[in-house]
Amino acid sequence: MTDTRSTDSKRHLGWVVGLTSTAYFMVVLDALVVITALPHMQRDLHVGLSSLQWTVNAYGIAFAAGIITAAALGDRFGRRRLFICGVVLFTVASAACAVAPSAGELIVARTVQGLGGAIVLPLSLTILTTAFPAEKRGMIVGVYGGLAGLAVALGPVVGGVVTEGIDWHWIFWLNVPIGAAVALLGLRLLPESRGTAERLDLVGVALITTGVVALVWALTRAGEIGWSSAETVATLTVGVALVGAFVGWESRVEAPMVPLRLFAIREFAIGNLTTCLMSGATFAAAFFVTQEFQFARGYSALGTGLRLLPFFATPMFVAPVAGALSDRIGRRTIMVAGLTLQAVGFVWVAARGSLDTSWIELSLALLVAGIGISMALPTVPTAVLSAVSHDEMGKASGVNYMAQRLGAVFAIAIATAVFSSYGSLGTPATVTAGFQPALWACAALAVLAAISAVGISSRSRTSTSSAETAELPLAA
Repeated sequence: MTDTRSTDSKRHLGWVVGLTSTAYFMVVLDALVVITALPHMQRDLHVGLSSLQWTVNAYGIAFAAGIITAAALGDRFGRRRLFICGVVLFTVASAACAVAPSAGELIVARTVQGLGGAIVLPLSLTILTTAFPAEKRGMIVGVYGGLAGLAVALGPVVGGVVTEGIDWHWIFWLNVPIGAAVALLGLRLLPESRGTAERLDLVGVALITTGVVALVWALTRAGEIGWSSAETVATLTVGVALVGAFVGWESRVEAPMVPLRLFAIREFAIGNLTTCLMSGATFAAAFFVTQEFQFARGYSALGTGLRLLPFFATPMFVAPVAGALSDRIGRRTIMVAGLTLQAVGFVWVAARGSLDTSWIELSLALLVAGIGISMALPTVPTAVLSAVSHDEMGKASGVNYMAQRLGAVFAIAIATAVFSSYGSLGTPATVTAGFQPALWACAALAVLAAISAVGISSRSRTSTSSAETAELPLAA
């Protein structure tokens, strides 16, 4: 009887890992394949490429705006229930993207898709971590992060193959059977969990949503219209004011969306800072390396994806091992070593990123950075979530994904400003002239991430008690 129950429990845990990771994979992959398809979409829809870039920007803004709200709703109404709603919303929006007859309708559908992704990502991580005891979370999050790495690695390649071999509409149609399968199986096989039963903080929802939209809008537009433009200054001011009002409101309300006392926990506060810096360095570097390979070196989208595969694919192999090892020897050692390698790799690219350097050497440098990133991917979020109680993991996950998203947008905006100060997309020489200083900015962020990670302890202090571990669903 005991063996049967143990086997059933392991089977259920396997489904939890498989379904949450598949949904995560789908959302991350979709965010990347679109970039490859933009030129083909531009020709078919008869609009300017700059206008069509808003299919990417609208997704990112909606995604950033919805994360914390989605985590709070999941805590109140059930994480599995809201996760399934997010998967369904993402799937339906994907079909709408595939049949969109104009750029305007495509942008609207991508906005809805971003909202679905904002629900799926934080809740998938919360469902996964609450299903396992604290001492196994590093390994499990490593597997989860490895699949995200696979999505990142395959994004440019899949986008190029599907767009050039079939049609760009199929980058969206591919999500439909995957999303339908995850939703149907998730209803039966995922455990339900909730946070503390609290009233929904509607004022907090309004403040953080509008504040984040204003900030992300300003950072996205700053590269196009300038940091000193009236629109950029106004939207940044409004965004900062609204986020400040959110903080003030959360300090007074009885049932806050994000309890500010969590930031008094060192591992939570520093872990989110490290996430912001690490994600910013990673996304900005990936963005500019991709531009360098295509605009300066003349490689196709598919050729670029294949050359960068060593960089993008490392999480698939390294993250699960790093996560399991961190459960044995502690997280800080793995984190600091990984983020140091990330910084070393980016410094190497920045120093040697001229057109005289072969793509092979740059790929080796990026491989070093990729190994380092892969070591930090499972350990940093595990440190953040393990610093809080079981009931607050949903909120902690929402904050962590918000830090990741804002870090990426902020770093790309800063690196773009640096790029524009030294170069342009006019010729291969001017692209490379801006590329190297932009990579130095990414390297600086990676160095700061490694320094901040030193302040995170190796073991969790809050959520490893036997009482809480015993309450984790399917953990026994």
